[in-house]
Amino acid sequence: MLEDILGKSKSLFETGAQSVLRGQENRLRSVVINQGVLVVNTRSEESGVCAKVYKNGVNGFASMAEYSEAAAEQVIKAATTNANYLRKYAQTQKGVLPSISSQIINSKRFIIDFEQKRIIDICQDIDAYIVKHCPKITSRMVNYREDTMEKFIYTSDACDGHVAYPRCRILFILKMEALDGSTVELHEIAGGFGHIEDHFQNLDYVYRKVDETYKRLCDKAEGVYAEAGEKTVILHPDVAGMIAHEAIGHTVEADLVLGGSVAGQNLNKKVASDIVNIVDFANTYQGEQAPLPVYIDDEGIPAKDAVLVKDGVLTGFMHNRESALHFGVEPLGNARGHVFSDEPLIRMRNTTVLPGKDKLEDMIASIDDGYYLLNTGNGEADLTGEFMFGITCGYEIKHGKLGKAILDTTVSGIAFDLLKTVDMLSDEVTWCPSGTCGKKQLMPVSMGGPAVKCKINIGGR
Repeated sequence: MLEDILGKSKSLFETGAQSVLRGQENRLRSVVINQGVLVVNTRSEESGVCAKVYKNGVNGFASMAEYSEAAAEQVIKAATTNANYLRKYAQTQKGVLPSISSQIINSKRFIIDFEQKRIIDICQDIDAYIVKHCPKITSRMVNYREDTMEKFIYTSDACDGHVAYPRCRILFILKMEALDGSTVELHEIAGGFGHIEDHFQNLDYVYRKVDETYKRLCDKAEGVYAEAGEKTVILHPDVAGMIAHEAIGHTVEADLVLGGSVAGQNLNKKVASDIVNIVDFANTYQGEQAPLPVYIDDEGIPAKDAVLVKDGVLTGFMHNRESALHFGVEPLGNARGHVFSDEPLIRMRNTTVLPGKDKLEDMIASIDDGYYLLNTGNGEADLTGEFMFGITCGYEIKHGKLGKAILDTTVSGIAFDLLKTVDMLSDEVTWCPSGTCGKKQLMPVSMGGPAVKCKINIGGR
C-alpha cells in the first residue's frame, strides 16, 4: 500500500525541480535488566513521509507524520514552496545536479517483529549466566536495544528503492571492587545487523563474551595506572575503528570540509604512513555483506565504496549530490536521514582501516615498553583532527609480552599525526557493527579496523 501511495505521488513532482519523496518507519525495542530487576520495557514506532526538492540551486524540505496520498502531496508542495522561498536568499547560483541513471534498488530485507517477552527472556538468561559465572561482581546490567528502519525512496531523476535496516544488540556492564576499594567496570556488546534469530537464537557466543569480559575485569581490579606521555601502543580494532570514525571520518565528510575541516587543505597530500588505507564501504567487504549494508541513500544514489586514504594519501571525501557537484566528483551514496523528519546529511556507513600483513603476536613482541589498548569509553574529536578518548581496558606490554592490566586512562592526539606513526597492521579486520553516530541526528553506523601499532599520547593517572 505504501509503495502504491508513494509511487503514484511521483506525478506531483514539479518539472524542472529535482525531487525526492521518502516514506519511512523506525522501530525501537528496549529492555534493561539492572541487578536482576526489569527496569525498562519499551516498544515504539515512528513513521511518516518527507520530500526534498532541489530547485534553482537551493533545497526545500518538508515532512509529515502520516502515510497517505494527501500527506505525500502536501510535503511535495511544501518542499517546493520552501525551495522557491529560499532562492531569494541564496548568495550564489548553483548548477543543476547531474542526473543518475534510473533503476529500482531493493535490499531484499524486511523488518520482522518479535514478542517483547522473547526479548525479556533472552536478557534474563544472560543475567542468570552472569550471576552464576561471575561471582566477584558487585553490580551488573543487561540492555537489549533494537533500532530498525525501513525506507521507500522515489525520485525525479535518480533511483527508486526499498531498503530495510534491521539491527539489534545486547550490551552488558559488569562492575567489581578493586584492590584499593574503588569500583572498576567493563562493558561489552553483542549483535549487529539483523534480527534476534540472526544473533541470539543461540547465546553461547554471548556467554563467551561474558567470560572474557569478566576475566579482564578481574585483571583490571588488580590493575595499575598507565605512565603518562607519548607511548608506543597497539590499538585493538575497536579503538582503531573509533579513531577512524571520529577523528578521521568526520573530517572528510564534505559538508564539514566546506565548514573548515583540516581535511580540506590536505586533499591529495600525505596524511599517513604508506601502509594506511581507509575506506567507507557501502554494502560489501571482501566479497561478503558489510556489517551495515547500504544499497541506496536517501537521495536515490546507488551506494558505492568511498576510498578516503590510499597508501597514506588523502584521496577523497564523502558526499551528497550537492557537495559532489561542488567538488566535481561522483556521489557514492552517503546521504542519510535517521527518521522521516530528518533531512539527509552526509554520513558514514562502514568505515575501516584496511588490514596489513602482520600477526598480532608479532606486533606485541616488537614492543619493549608500551600498551595494548582494547576498549574505549566516551570521547570527542573536532574538525582539526584532534581527539581525546577514554580507555577502559588495556594491558602493559613489557619486553614483548603482555603485562598487568591498566586502570581507566585517556589517549589524545591529532589523527593525521597519529597515522604517520603507524608501522604495523594486523592481517584481520574486526568490525563494531552496533555503532551510533551523533552528528546532528542519530544514525546507525559500523566501524572497524585491524590492530594498529602506532605512537599516541596517554594521560596516565
